[in-house]
Amino acid sequence: MDFTFSPEHVALRRMVREFAENEVAPLAMEIDREGRVPFETLRKLAKIGLLGVCFPQEYGGMGAGETGYCILMEELGRVCTSTATNVGAHIGIGAMAIYLDGTEEQKRKYLTPLARGEKIAAFVLTEANAGSDAAAIRTRAVREGDSWILDGTKTFNTNGSFADIVTVLAVTDPALGARGGITAFIVESDTPGFKVGTHENKMGIRGSSTAELIFEEVRVPHENVLGKVGEGFVSFMKTLDMGRLTLGAACLGGAQAALEAAIYWAKTRKQFGVELAHKQSVQWMIANMATEIEALRSLIYRAAWLVDTGRPFTQLAAMCKLYGSEVASRAIDMALQIHGGLGYTRDYPVERAFRDARIAEIFEGTNEIQRIVIASRIFREHGVRIRP
Repeated sequence: MDFTFSPEHVALRRMVREFAENEVAPLAMEIDREGRVPFETLRKLAKIGLLGVCFPQEYGGMGAGETGYCILMEELGRVCTSTATNVGAHIGIGAMAIYLDGTEEQKRKYLTPLARGEKIAAFVLTEANAGSDAAAIRTRAVREGDSWILDGTKTFNTNGSFADIVTVLAVTDPALGARGGITAFIVESDTPGFKVGTHENKMGIRGSSTAELIFEEVRVPHENVLGKVGEGFVSFMKTLDMGRLTLGAACLGGAQAALEAAIYWAKTRKQFGVELAHKQSVQWMIANMATEIEALRSLIYRAAWLVDTGRPFTQLAAMCKLYGSEVASRAIDMALQIHGGLGYTRDYPVERAFRDARIAEIFEGTNEIQRIVIASRIFREHGVRIRP
């Protein structure tokens, strides 16, 4: 197994890092404070082709694969978790659902403008009573001739308030449940009956939009069924595997930034007449951070290599999300501790990073769910099928 970065991926990282440091980082504090989406940044990302970084060139993408996408998310996560969240919702789950299960016609019609950044995507799954238990959704889709009529309300939709195209899950046969009774659809946001509801006032990732979406007799043509009727739940879980891997990559970037900030502070801040770097307690925190980050980096890019070479990766994707979110939280917590009281003020990026990091242990499947996924697959290899 070889996950040495190709010259193309090395060049991509160089380009993305330069963009992130020059265009994304300067706005990070501002968009957090104002609670606004940096549309100017999304437009610039689209202009240089990064909103379709992983998709094939035939659909308007860059063709850099999952490894290239992880590089993008790592570098964005290193400077601004909000921007990484906006991009992840667009590429990793919104557009990715169409790439994975869309027909050729759907890819030409919808994926191509999404990959070019001409339109923005959202992934619409969660409901008030269906979070971790995604199969418990109640949004209904009823067949009417050559169309489906969607009714229901979805919560916690990243990009939902401004997305042009959403991929949404709805119940089509209540008697069958998740295994045959749930279908995925592609919905254009200007369709009559599609409405944006409440905007969430969040603790962190305040530079991303999280909104309620309401479907009131939204008529969707049958040609917009994503995948097969009744197999939407499986389709969406497959999409979430991809999203969990790249969420882990964004967490890697956040953890790396925390380590860099902690090292800089330890070198420059003096207590008891010497720099903090000479204190064993600080040294141990730095050592722990660096070790976990290096392990996470190997995990992320091994999983990306599996995707790019067509190998199974579901278990590793869950590990990336689980370990990545917890490594980031620990690293940022230690960086804040090293900064002392100043790290608790909004004058230092570590305070924002502390608030931003917490959501990674919750969205795209809570860490409790990831542990179930990992354990069930391990036991399956040993002949034991875990009961829900």
